[in-house]
Amino acid sequence: MPEASSDYGLWPLVAVNSLLFIAFAFSFFKPRTRRDWRTLGAFSAFLVALFTEMYGFPLTLYLLSGWLQTRFPEVAWFSHESGHLLEMTLGLSAAPHIGPFHLASFVLIGGGFMLLAAAWPVLHAAQREGRLATTGPYAHVRHPQYAGFMLILSGFLLQWPTLLTVAMYPVLIVMYRRLALAEERTATEAFGPDYEAYARRTPRFTPRLVSIAAPRKRPAAPPASDPASGERP
Repeated sequence: MPEASSDYGLWPLVAVNSLLFIAFAFSFFKPRTRRDWRTLGAFSAFLVALFTEMYGFPLTLYLLSGWLQTRFPEVAWFSHESGHLLEMTLGLSAAPHIGPFHLASFVLIGGGFMLLAAAWPVLHAAQREGRLATTGPYAHVRHPQYAGFMLILSGFLLQWPTLLTVAMYPVLIVMYRRLALAEERTATEAFGPDYEAYARRTPRFTPRLVSIAAPRKRPAAPPASDPASGERP
């Protein structure tokens, strides 16, 4: 078995990257309730597991090293770049940092943080005024903050898949869905028919493309009255 390279064992990088992305999420999400802290905590655990394998100890590469070395003998599996498993196993090892999966992950991660940043002030204003949040990202999905976390998790999983994060991912998605359902029950109790009408026209996590692309239609102007007949619309 090849020896692990000096690309790993970089525990300060594990700590710095984990704290940096958790701080980003905290600043955009601004947890206030116990439910909010559970959301951020689960997200933080995923990041710590991810960066531990990215810079600390490549557990996935060790566990799969026999199969990987037999199937792809030309790859130096204990170099840092080899952690980009999708690029490496599909023969895109020449430049994994600019491979399609890596670039797509940037779009998902950046989009997720942008969604978190756009959703929080809308929700905060609505809570302060005691009304439903139905504008901005909330006009397209009922839970943009959970959708943002899902995008970020998907991006990191696409960029650097590991056995632990692959196992954690569906658990976190199910957890966020349950939290969303709990919030919907609370909102229904608080706003009744108004929230039910909002929920019927607004998807939970995935926006309808038509609702994003199509401009809102203005109501048609009433027909002018006919002075000759004296009729009014």
